[in-house]
Amino acid sequence: MLHVDLDQFIAAVEVLRRPELAGRPIIVGGRGDPTERAVVSTASYEARAFGVGSGMPLRIAARKVPDAVILPVDQEAYLAASETVMATLRAQPGAIVQVLGWDEAFVGTETENPEAYARQVQAAVLERNQLHCSVGIGDTVVRAKVATGFAKPAGVFRLTVGNWLDVMGSRPTRDLWGVGTKVSGRLTKLGINTVAELAATDPQDLVPEFGPKMGPWYAELGRGYGASVVDDTPWVARGHSRETTFQRDLTDPAQVDEAVRELTARVLEDVLAEGRPVIGLTLKVRYAPFVTHTRARKIPDTSDTTEILARALDLAAGIEAGRPIRLLGLRAEMAMPDDARKAHTPTRGGW
Repeated sequence: MLHVDLDQFIAAVEVLRRPELAGRPIIVGGRGDPTERAVVSTASYEARAFGVGSGMPLRIAARKVPDAVILPVDQEAYLAASETVMATLRAQPGAIVQVLGWDEAFVGTETENPEAYARQVQAAVLERNQLHCSVGIGDTVVRAKVATGFAKPAGVFRLTVGNWLDVMGSRPTRDLWGVGTKVSGRLTKLGINTVAELAATDPQDLVPEFGPKMGPWYAELGRGYGASVVDDTPWVARGHSRETTFQRDLTDPAQVDEAVRELTARVLEDVLAEGRPVIGLTLKVRYAPFVTHTRARKIPDTSDTTEILARALDLAAGIEAGRPIRLLGLRAEMAMPDDARKAHTPTRGGW
């Protein structure tokens, strides 16, 4: 199977719209104004060379690269470009496509020469979409995904059971898909620092730290295990979320109440379009200067907007009075349909 990852996707789409920007450091984030509170959504390779990365405050990124072109996020443009790329992938001979996001997908196919097929995919994406992509090849989704990191930019790399530990064994566990900095730190406390050490660990030894499900799963990741077929069942969202960064900190309870009501209304627009009841809510609060707290609560299945708003306001009642707030976010978890994809897919974060 292949993992196809579009190189510097958002920045590349912006260059397609403005060819004169080719080769210049590009930073995309917020409304494109570094004096406002916003974070970097993506940066071109030229900007990354100065240490700019996703999630960095836009004002800091602007200081790192004074001559950068800073652009606002245009989600509709990126979605449209993504859809054309995914259509290109589906048009490849024998391709089964599992979309992971705007800029990446697994592609399953029967071929005796996966490297040649990967080059064919790259050529098709470049010809039809004018975008470059990197391709990881693997005998599991985990190995294919990790292999893409070695393929960037615009290359092809293969990881299999035969070379997994040769390539990955000495690397820190945080280099694994699905193992972030926090999990890696917890593994370090157990004396597990490298992928090889994680691969050699008895899965049951991880249960006390991570639980009966996640402990064995992390051990499997260390060995590169995972699904060996691509599942093209349409992905179904577990929930919808919205968040707002305020240009001025909120301190008045009336402002906070209004902001929570507005967030709830925006989330409900997405939820009601799904036609599934809400079963849980999570409120995200970022106090100034940058301390984030979350509160989650399961609720009885309901599609009643008045009930959902009341539950959201109950969560907001736990906000510390008078403490300046720079961001609020709300996520609604929905009941899953019976035929939804049930495979667990590691993610790189989010809430």
